[in-house]
Amino acid sequence: MEGEGNATLPPPCGASEPPFAWELLGSLDLAGRFLFAILTLMTLIADLVFIEEAIYIYRKVPSSKRSILIWINAAAPVIATTSCVGMWIPRSTMFTDFTAAVFFAIVIHKFLMMMIKECGGQKLFLRRFENDRFKISTGPCCCCCLCLPGVRITRQTLFWLKLGTFQFTFFRPVFMFLSIVLWTNGNYSLSDLSPEGAAIWISCFVAILTIIALWPVGIMFQQVRVLLNCKKIIPKFALYQFVLILNHLQTAIINILAMQRIIPCAPPLSSSARGAYVTHQVLIMEMFLITLLSRLVYRRKYDELEPPECACEEDGDSKQTPKIIFNGAVSEDRLPGF
Repeated sequence: MEGEGNATLPPPCGASEPPFAWELLGSLDLAGRFLFAILTLMTLIADLVFIEEAIYIYRKVPSSKRSILIWINAAAPVIATTSCVGMWIPRSTMFTDFTAAVFFAIVIHKFLMMMIKECGGQKLFLRRFENDRFKISTGPCCCCCLCLPGVRITRQTLFWLKLGTFQFTFFRPVFMFLSIVLWTNGNYSLSDLSPEGAAIWISCFVAILTIIALWPVGIMFQQVRVLLNCKKIIPKFALYQFVLILNHLQTAIINILAMQRIIPCAPPLSSSARGAYVTHQVLIMEMFLITLLSRLVYRRKYDELEPPECACEEDGDSKQTPKIIFNGAVSEDRLPGF
């Protein structure tokens, strides 16, 4: 019975590989071609908006912040571009998704560095919060562990936060390279999530590394959101979270629905290929909107933060050395004869 049921499926529904680009384009009707044209145009507009924004940042923003802001603003246009390529060429899906994932891994680290830079750099950050503690009971790791004590803000704890995001920028390309090597040997397939396959294990390791990388960003945001409220850090963090959720969680949900055949096949696309096809189209529209919103948020000029009070007091103390008059003689910081 199972053999008869499988035999009734159209050949593309049982295919393990996505169709070639010419096969997909040849199967499109007028509405499908119009949709392709609109989504491609949205991708081009998003790229042009980013290029214009990058030129503005290069001309108007101090050199210490340029590269960080350009990397963060490039997240949505890059994901839209890779999704557009994956939409036109279905067989490139694995490579385009890996490229977007690696790029966003770098953006996670850059966003943490941006929050430190907006506080005046590492030295001023430590001076501002030298008497405070990091609240580590934040998502995605310890949001339910409210009893966890705060961690004192020192140079060492700041180093561990940076290391938590930097490890993801290092290991994500390593796992991508490993996946491609195993794929060429036939041991890696996104549709094979059995314990014998490599995809399930690599996905689990990447998920753990992702959670570890997101934790320092959440800790830092909880610490600086009041101080950087004047620089609209909350809208910036919200856009960063939207890109993260849409590019990772939304994609994972659609892929699971496709592998369970809840998303039906549509020749020449199999269920899994159609899931990736839908994901790319949705991501292009979402990243287009996020690109426009990012331009509004990051384009504005914000006043620099005032220097820490402790620094001002120390400077004032150093300028005014206490003087003691003793028998007509003036002495600084010491008594005569001692």
